[in-house]
Amino acid sequence: MIVRNGPALAGGALVAAALAVGLAVGGAARAQEATVPDTMMWSAYDVGSSGYTEASAVADAMIKTYGTRIRIMPSGTSIGRLLPLKTGRVQYGWLANEVYFATEAVFDFASNEWGPQDLRVLMGRPAGFGLGCAADAGIESIADVAGKRVSRIEANPSVNIKVAAILAFAGLTWDDVEVVEMPSYGAALRGVVEGTNDCAGGVPTAGTFRELEASSRGITWPDMPADNTEAWERLRAVAPFFAPTAETVGAGLSEETPAQLIAYRYPMITTYADTSEEDAYNFVKAMDETFDLYKNANPVMPRWTVESAGTTPADAPFHPGAIRYLTEIGVWTDADAAWNAQRLARMEQVRAAWDAAQEQALDQTIPAKEWPAFWESYRQQHLN
Repeated sequence: MIVRNGPALAGGALVAAALAVGLAVGGAARAQEATVPDTMMWSAYDVGSSGYTEASAVADAMIKTYGTRIRIMPSGTSIGRLLPLKTGRVQYGWLANEVYFATEAVFDFASNEWGPQDLRVLMGRPAGFGLGCAADAGIESIADVAGKRVSRIEANPSVNIKVAAILAFAGLTWDDVEVVEMPSYGAALRGVVEGTNDCAGGVPTAGTFRELEASSRGITWPDMPADNTEAWERLRAVAPFFAPTAETVGAGLSEETPAQLIAYRYPMITTYADTSEEDAYNFVKAMDETFDLYKNANPVMPRWTVESAGTTPADAPFHPGAIRYLTEIGVWTDADAAWNAQRLARMEQVRAAWDAAQEQALDQTIPAKEWPAFWESYRQQHLN
């Protein structure tokens, strides 16, 4: 059972940020390879986030090229970004790891109102993530993080699961570090600068990490070498959508001094499986056709090439429409296809487990408020 239809959006819960309408296409219609709708609505992280900034740059390029109207609905919560996609208010979301959580029906998506969501990815920019540590804390490897003060952010499973995976690289868990609970991502990074903690998980391009680099504490990124197979198996046991990367952009990093970090996809352009193949195909084609207009919007935009953003792994399977275009231009490989098939099979297993758990909960008259805990226990027993 796929749960999609949900409650209507509360009035004013999401603030729509309208982008300026591009110049009208005058005279004879220009021939365009991609067929783009007259209007589109997207959801994204809140204003000021890298996801919102990148979505805005792409929207501006599409507005100028196709004369379409695009509105971006920003939200600082995973529910706020996915709910308008679920209800059909937006066509695409520029999302983060809530894509994985929603397909697995965990955290915010474990409730009866959600359940496993049948999401598909169109493209996802490679992004680096690591433990940004104060250089004066004496941390040279992930193993050295044991006993150190590490930020854990309240109600932010997207960041916390990455830190948990990084700790697992060295066989560590949250129990092996001194956890410093933080109210927000910004506060977690700020704590390293101010000496409240020693390490915080984050993207190297974060402005606060630049401050840490320039401070008396300095910054270091403990490596996770790609050739440490056993360590990467432990890391991927926490979350399977990570891959190794040599990050060269960010605080304390350069081509000469890269760090071996984890790569994931953020933001991921996401939609539901029932989005038409033609719409998904043309969206990816439009991303490719307008690349030259947005590629210089900020230092990470060059990573939106189809060769980088149109490959696996990602937090959900790729949409058939996206695969069709990526195959046409020679980007989609047999390895991508194999990964996609495996990911689709996993989602079928999750949906089957959800249905079975629902039946068992009904037989045992499990109260609705106890369902998330019941489901988590069932998942642990029946899903790897």
